[in-house]
Parts: sequence; structure tokens; C-alpha cells
Amino acid sequence: MRVDFTVNGRAETVDDVWEGESLLYVLRERMGLPGSKNACEQGECGSCTVYLDDVPVCACLVAAGQVEGRRVRTVEGLADRGGERLDPVQEAFVEAGAVQCGFCTPGLVVQAHDLLSRVPDPQDAQIREALAGNLCRCTGYEKILDAVRLAARRKAAAR
Repeated sequence: MRVDFTVNGRAETVDDVWEGESLLYVLRERMGLPGSKNACEQGECGSCTVYLDDVPVCACLVAAGQVEGRRVRTVEGLADRGGERLDPVQEAFVEAGAVQCGFCTPGLVVQAHDLLSRVPDPQDAQIREALAGNLCRCTGYEKILDAVRLAARRKAAAR
């Protein structure tokens, strides 16, 4: 089947999609967007989180055919169009050292980005709840929390 959808602001067409193919597979293997990671393939770890029509979803659980006519935004799409300037959330993750092995980072960044778009000054409990579906084995989460706090402060200062 053919799937027409928008990815990171650009209209895209993917041909020969089989009915069981996941959005994650299409993004990584067919479109060359490796940001979303393939970890559990069961929606348990959050490493493949992307926006689907402005709602965070696990791309491994979305059948590629379900995105027909819809909008997908990946972690790559958070940076400016040229990819030269990172989103403040991405910058904060780097600066706070919240990116050890990097496998969980894309999903955490997307979830944190979503949280800050809804709650500009989140309390720690809100950050923890928003990121609860994203697993990290390296950082112990404290640097991740630091990164979200830093991004929130910077976004507030920029307003």
C-alpha cells in the first residue's frame, strides 16, 4: 500500500508498505530518520516516541497505514528546518548531561517537549508523571529531571 503523510513539516509518500509494518520501521528504515529508537517494540520503553497529530505516541505501536493523511513529528523535527539549531529541550538535555548512551533520549526529549508545551513551569511530580512511560537504564533520571527544569527556565526567560 502507499501511505501519504507529513513528516516534520514535509509531505511524504512511502510505497509498498505492508499491512503489519510499524510507523517506527517506516521512519527509521525507509525514510532514514533514525532518531526514534527501536528498543522494546511493545510500547513499554518510550524510546520510539513521536508526535502523531501533536499527540505523543509510541511509533512501534502505530501501524504505518494509520498515518495516512496525518502529521508526524520526530525528534529530528524539533530542531529548526536546517537542523543547525536544536530545540531548547534538546539543548538542555545535552547541557545537563542527560544523554549517556542516548537510546532513551529521543523519546524523553519528545515527551519533555510535549510537557513543556502544556505546562510551562512543571513541578517535579509533573515531570516524573509525564516521563513515566520512558525507561532509562543509564542516568538514574536525576540529570533528565535537571534537563527538563533547565529547558523550562530557558523557555520562560525567552517569553
